[in-house]
Amino acid sequence: MNRIKEILVIALFFLIQPFSIGQTNQPIQFLQKVGVLDSLYSQNLKEYKTFYVQLPANYSPNKDEKYPVVFILDGEVLLPTVNNVQNFYSGGFTPEMIIIGISNNTHRMRDLTTSKVTELYGMPFNEENGEADIFSDFIEAELIPFVENKYPVTNFRTLIGHSYGGLFTIYTLINRPELFSNYIAIDPSLDWDNQKLLIQARDQFSSKNYKGKSLFMSLSGQLHMQKPEVTIANVMQDTSDLTLFARSNVTFSEIAKLNDKNGLDFNWKFYPKDLHGTISFPSILDGLIKVFDWYQMENTYKINAFETPKEELFDIIKYREKKLKDHFGYWVPPYPEELLTMSGYMNMDMNQHEKAKMYFELAIEFYPKSPNTYDSMADYYERNEDYDNALKFVTKAYDIDANDYYKKRIEALNKK
Repeated sequence: MNRIKEILVIALFFLIQPFSIGQTNQPIQFLQKVGVLDSLYSQNLKEYKTFYVQLPANYSPNKDEKYPVVFILDGEVLLPTVNNVQNFYSGGFTPEMIIIGISNNTHRMRDLTTSKVTELYGMPFNEENGEADIFSDFIEAELIPFVENKYPVTNFRTLIGHSYGGLFTIYTLINRPELFSNYIAIDPSLDWDNQKLLIQARDQFSSKNYKGKSLFMSLSGQLHMQKPEVTIANVMQDTSDLTLFARSNVTFSEIAKLNDKNGLDFNWKFYPKDLHGTISFPSILDGLIKVFDWYQMENTYKINAFETPKEELFDIIKYREKKLKDHFGYWVPPYPEELLTMSGYMNMDMNQHEKAKMYFELAIEFYPKSPNTYDSMADYYERNEDYDNALKFVTKAYDIDANDYYKKRIEALNKK
């Protein structure tokens, strides 16, 4: 394989693969260890709350970088799935994110249900319930500030919940939409308290502005526990308690679609072959990709094409820069540093020097604190026998990171 073909294959790989998967020669005892335990005492809940934290695979404490954050209800169960999705899809389909898995293995019913009931399915019910408002106070006033103070997160947040967690997710969207940008409600228990949340949804969705908010909601295929002939096509005609769960989900989706002018980016998906216990996995995958569909890379075929003019490539990169800023609400580099410098080297090897210079200049613009970007620009100038500029950029790299490699390179360039 010649050098140009080899670089193109590498470039295409990075354009379609996540940037978080690496290899190591170190022996390992476990294939996967996910989530570091943390906790805080909640004045609202009057108890300690534990949660698990997973940092991005490419995280480095030496980099001044912040990440969007995902909060997951029932985190001890669902965090590994979110982490696996991120390992495969982050970088090209979703941004790298910090994952916070909130433990709900105690007081789950109390914290995640949205109104108090004393009867459930016609039977007396005495378990603590209906304190979602207090749990919301904990998340807003205690957990989010704690996480923001301790971990390198931004204010772009996603909330994921399944079952009662899905109920709480939609409750939060309706009552405190400002807390999160994205909401993923997996098979939510919207039948709770005689569909009380649906009544609230009808009112709020018709009057509130949800611009900039996304909701992905799913429904599992077991629509009736006893009658397999009940399908998504006829479930709304069945008025028994055994279809109330499914009918509540479908009704909410219809409410959301009828109020499509409120700005909410709503997507709903039915999984006919999944059960309530299995639907989390595909919903997390589809949900994360859907709520971040705007993040996905565009025009990769033009980036890979030899004949694309430099000016058009520049416009593509600047368009992505603006698009990400508009969605996140803050500026982020449009591409990873490695992709920009690699594109520069690829174009140098193809003797497309103006394109190469553009990529190196953009790498410096987007990553001004990285010595590697200046060193890459020095390679460009040295390749073109402009040793004065090569020396200038290696010196900048050395000013940032005074290591022996840059020092020796400065000495070598001084002799030319």
